Amino acid sequence: MSLLIRRCRLLSMEAPQGFVGVRTGEAMRGLRVRENVDVLVRAGRIEAVGDGLTVPPGGQVIDARGDVLMPGFVDCHTHLCWAGNRIDEWTRRLAGESYLQILKDGGGIMSTVRAVRETPLITLTEELRKRLDAALRQGITTIEIKSGYGLNTEAELKMLRAIRDAALTWPGTVVLTALLGHAMDTSIGDRAFVERTINETLPAVHAEFPGVAVDLFCEEGAWTLSDSLQLLNAAKELGHALRVHADQFTSRGMVTEAVRMGVLSVDHLEQTAGTELDLLAKSQTFGVGLPITAINLGNSAKGTPFTGMSAGIKFANLRELVDRGGRVCLATNTNPGSAPSISIPLVVALGVRFCGLTVDEALTAVTINPAMMLGFKDRGVIASGKRADLVLLRHSDYRELAYELGGDPVRAVIVGGHVARYYASA
Repeated sequence: MSLLIRRCRLLSMEAPQGFVGVRTGEAMRGLRVRENVDVLVRAGRIEAVGDGLTVPPGGQVIDARGDVLMPGFVDCHTHLCWAGNRIDEWTRRLAGESYLQILKDGGGIMSTVRAVRETPLITLTEELRKRLDAALRQGITTIEIKSGYGLNTEAELKMLRAIRDAALTWPGTVVLTALLGHAMDTSIGDRAFVERTINETLPAVHAEFPGVAVDLFCEEGAWTLSDSLQLLNAAKELGHALRVHADQFTSRGMVTEAVRMGVLSVDHLEQTAGTELDLLAKSQTFGVGLPITAINLGNSAKGTPFTGMSAGIKFANLRELVDRGGRVCLATNTNPGSAPSISIPLVVALGVRFCGLTVDEALTAVTINPAMMLGFKDRGVIASGKRADLVLLRHSDYRELAYELGGDPVRAVIVGGHVARYYASA
């Protein structure tokens, strides 16, 4: 199958001359747009980029009419697999109860855990497949999805199987992560739960999903630093890549330890500052900002009712991380509790407004950088030979993707060379 996209404004995200690898510092900026460009796709790959290209017989044609064509979005941190809902919890937070207090009361993550344990695999898979379709409509063509709402061996394996099964019929690319250290299962006690996770759940996951990245949440009311290091060391010995949630509500020293261990990414970073930001910036570990979470929780994380934006809401200081040379990504953190959104355009808009990024930096942080973090060198840019994961915007100026709030900026989505969404009259 072949496809020709005519007359686009091409935002290829190609690297500055002589630059190779993850984009940092100046290489995240200075994106160039080529006017009136054609892009030819064949057999799922980009065959040619240029002027006046012709489509082979039987090929499909999309007339961009001067709108922006860019790489498909890569969402590198989601909890897209869940059951039940958390609307009651949300209304409690609106009234002033803190997220951590709700968690201690058995709500929050634990309410989703109970729902996941009660939901059959086939239902969990079907619901996830619907959310994957929603992600695709938003322009997300590569997505990471975590387990973590099982908190026992059987349920964690069920979640990973649901993610694997849903991915089989989705045209995009799904990357699995085993979030084995999420909340604590208070029904058996913290120490017993840590030991069960390390000695039973981790080996079972390793046997069925060898090499899958292992993640954890180091935070007050969740995994302590010492327990986190036990799990990370055990997973590392089995050959798993490592990721961590750290510094969302409190800073507990996890960033320093993550850098020391060579963890793939540290995600959240709302409370990270000073020397730890510098350590992160000088390492090979990625920093992942999740701004939807900060704006959704607001001061309610501390037990303050929503009264609009205030000085108490903290976002990851990605401006400083970029300036110090760090590897920066943005992601949705889609989940039923703290980030009920699958919108990468919203993430870009918030990353610019509240994390200090420029528009160019924010777009780099949702395309090439997360692609590289997840191990893909064949996407995140538009160039000959690359996988044809593309997004055609409704805009003629790519900066509108960050300027607009709450719109529907995606006119067409091409994934693996196939048109998954297209509004011809847009």
